Formats: sequence, C-alpha cells, structure tokens
Amino acid sequence: MAEENKEELQEELEQTQEQEDTSTNEEDVQSEDNTLEAELEAYKAQAEEYKDKYLRAYADFENAKKRLEKDKANAVAYANESFAKDILAVMDSFDNALSSIKDANEENAVEVLDKMKEGVELTYNQLKKILEKNHIKEIDCCGEFNPEVHQAIMQVDSDEHESGHVVQVMQKGYTIKDRVLRPAMISTAK
Repeated sequence: MAEENKEELQEELEQTQEQEDTSTNEEDVQSEDNTLEAELEAYKAQAEEYKDKYLRAYADFENAKKRLEKDKANAVAYANESFAKDILAVMDSFDNALSSIKDANEENAVEVLDKMKEGVELTYNQLKKILEKNHIKEIDCCGEFNPEVHQAIMQVDSDEHESGHVVQVMQKGYTIKDRVLRPAMISTAK
C-alpha cells in the first residue's frame, strides 16, 4: 500500500506540476498576446500618422500644382504686356497726328503736311526702337537669296544684279531673337 500511496503522490505531484506549467504557459501566452496587441496598436497609430502626413503632403502638392498652372496661364496670357505698353506710345503719336490733320485747312495745309511728315518719321523711328528693344529686327535683304529668311515671289531680268541675288524687297521681313517672324518677300535676278 505504501507503494500505491507513493504512486498516487507521484501522480498528484505530476498533475500539480502540469497545472503550474499550464498556468505559467497561459500567463506567458497571455503576456505575449498583450505585448503583441500593444505593438500592433503602436504600428497602427504610426501608420495613421504616416497616412495623415501623406495626405497633407499630397494636398500641398496638388495646391502647388494648381498654383503653377494658374501662374503659367497668367504668364502666357500677359506675356506681351511689356510690349503692349511700349506700343501705346506709338498709338499716342498716331492719335496726335490724326488730330492735327483735322485742324488742317487751306491756309496751313503745307505747314501741317510738313509737321505730319516729321511726325510720321519720328513715330516710325519710335516704333523701330520699340521693336529692337523687344528683339524684333528687320531682315537684311542685300546680296544673295537666302531661303531661310527670304521668300522669293518672282524672278526678274537684271543687268545690275547677279543671278540669285535680291533685286527688290516687296515686303520687309523680321526676326524675333533667332526665329523668323515673317520672311521678307523679294524678287530675285534670273
């Protein structure tokens, strides 16, 4: 019987140890679960923070993009503003010339015509300066035909010019910086 008691005690001891091991394992698992949940919550909070930062950065980017598009549209729409202001001075000169024509009569016609001629020359020079200021230059039409800047509209016989050289300018041509704005219309010698 002592042996049976010994075995029973052994079994009870083993069961107690198993229960202790189980409860320790359960505590460890529960502790580990709590740690993992806390870690998961921390990562979720961090993800939300990153998402918020991303949304704010994206909104800032979209706003900057819209601002740039608006600035670009304004730049295109008002690109010629400086040039237009310069041209207004020429318009004023023409207005003055037209008003002086209205004041002309038979007695002062010669004087008005002389003033008109002088005014037109001054206005022409004023316009030329404005064009040059804005990088618009007249194309040189002396010498040989250049298909890049000249447009030959006819060929004529000429003893004074070599074949392929410009004889007459029908319409002046202009460049703006390095581009041809309008080719010069010319006639060339045969």
